[in-house]
Amino acid sequence: MAASRLKGHPARPTARLAAPLVLLLARAAWSAPAPAPAPAATSAMPSFKTSAGLPISLVAQSSEIDYKNNDLLFRKVKISQGTMSVSADLAHANGLDFQNSHWVFRGNVRIQVNQGELWSDDADILFAGKLLARASVSGNPARFAQVDPTSRRRVEGHARQIDYDVRKGVIKLAKDAWLTDGQNEISGETLKYDIAARSVVAEAADQSAHRVHITITPPPAHKP
Repeated sequence: MAASRLKGHPARPTARLAAPLVLLLARAAWSAPAPAPAPAATSAMPSFKTSAGLPISLVAQSSEIDYKNNDLLFRKVKISQGTMSVSADLAHANGLDFQNSHWVFRGNVRIQVNQGELWSDDADILFAGKLLARASVSGNPARFAQVDPTSRRRVEGHARQIDYDVRKGVIKLAKDAWLTDGQNEISGETLKYDIAARSVVAEAADQSAHRVHITITPPPAHKP
């Protein structure tokens, strides 16, 4: 999918169907190139052992740390732990032990986990028990993508607000939400995407005055 399509809002789908919704939402195989990675940082901070035995590494171009007041500021920062990483132009936090700390990221935010990726302008992230627990991101729009481990094709979507519950594996897209599997599309005010099940729920109570719109594109006919 072209980058311009990701940044702009797609044309409103015309079909509003009930039964075909199951076909679209049961299992999605997705395909689109990922954006270029954030610039590499230049100076390293200490690593911290997690309860799972994996270190948390923080690398930043510059830092301002007030240990007395637990006030931290990093520029051109990247935090990584195993397959998880968070990078941004700026990060502000209230603690460096990651046991129970709140982080605010600003500018070119990229979140990578083994279940997918998020890109946004801003992000509020909670670390609990030295693990990434929850991320709330916003952008114009904020974007999400997931690679199917079997087909290597990609699911992707965007919205102005995306909430990611890491423990539950659920992504909530709100305010002009849109999802596609590269062939079919669904849009609405709010969509909930289950990463493991690769399924979507669009509840009527979450749509306000909006309707859920679906476009079902038939696969190309096979030549004899």
